[in-house]
Amino acid sequence: MNQPVAVGEPLDTQVQRKAGRWKKHISGYLFLLPAAIIFILFLWVPITKGIIYSFYSIDFVKGNEFVGLENYKTIFNDPDVWIGVKNTLYYMFLCLVIGFWVPILFAIAISELRRFQGFVRVAAYLPNVIPAVVLYGLWRWFYDPVGPINGLLTQTGSDQIAFLTNRSWSMISLVIMETWQQFGSGMLIYLAAVLSIPRDWYEAAEIDGAGIFRRIWHITLPSIRGLVLLLFLLQLIATTQGFQSQLALLDGGPNKATLTYSLLIVKYAFTRLDYGVASALGVLMFLVLGGLALLQFKLNNKEAGKS
Repeated sequence: MNQPVAVGEPLDTQVQRKAGRWKKHISGYLFLLPAAIIFILFLWVPITKGIIYSFYSIDFVKGNEFVGLENYKTIFNDPDVWIGVKNTLYYMFLCLVIGFWVPILFAIAISELRRFQGFVRVAAYLPNVIPAVVLYGLWRWFYDPVGPINGLLTQTGSDQIAFLTNRSWSMISLVIMETWQQFGSGMLIYLAAVLSIPRDWYEAAEIDGAGIFRRIWHITLPSIRGLVLLLFLLQLIATTQGFQSQLALLDGGPNKATLTYSLLIVKYAFTRLDYGVASALGVLMFLVLGGLALLQFKLNNKEAGKS
C-alpha cells in the first residue's frame, strides 16, 4: 500500500520514499519485461501495421501507395465477401447446434459414472492430440464414397452421401469432424466444474427421490450456467476464425460452399497477393472480435463478483 505523505514533508524525503518503493518492485518489473516485449512485438506491432496497411496498396517491389478507403470499398463491392460472411455465420451456427452441447453432455455423463471414469476421460480427450495432417487424411477416408460411413449406409439400404462434394453436406461434414476432434478439451473443463459441485446436494436430492435427470436439470446445469455462457462466447470468437479445415480439405469448395471469412483473408493475402484488402478484412474482423472479447471480459468480472 502507498504510504501517506506527511503534510509539510520535504521534497527530497518524498523523492527518497518513491525511489525506495521503485527499488522494492524493480525485480518484479524486470521479470515481466521480456513477456511485455514479446507481447508488443508479436501482437500489437502486427495489429498496428495491419491497420496502417489497410489504407495502402502494398507492393514490395515498387513500394506502398496510400489509397485511403479504396481497400474497404473493394471489400463491400466483392460478392465473395458476402458469401464468406454468410458461410461463416452458417459455420458458427452449425458449431453451436452440433458441437457446443457435446462436451457438456459427455462431462455430465462421465461425472455420473461409478467405474472406469479415468479411462473414459482419457479416451474422450485422445482425438484432441491427433495431428491435423492425420486427422484430415482419416476423415477424408471416412467420407469417401467407398469409405466406412458410406459402406455402412449401403449395407443398411440407404443412399450414399457425397459428404465433401455436395454443397448441402460439405460444411456439416467439416463441423462433425472438428467436433469429434475438439470436444475433449471442452469436456475436461466442464467436467472439472461438475465435479466441483458439492456432493451433498446430490445426496440430498437422492434422499428426496430425485432421479438422475432431475438432478442434472435442477443441480448440475444451474451450477455450471456461468461457465456455459463464457465458453459459448469463446466458441463464437473461435468459430469466426475458422479456415484451417475448410482450406485443407476443400479449399473453400464445392462452389464456395465452405469459403469462410477467414479463408477469404488468406486467399486475398497469399493467392491474390492483395495485402491491403487482406489487412482491411482483418481490421473489420478485429473490430467484431474486440466487441465479443469485451463482452466476455464483462461476463468474467460479473461471475467473479458473484463468487
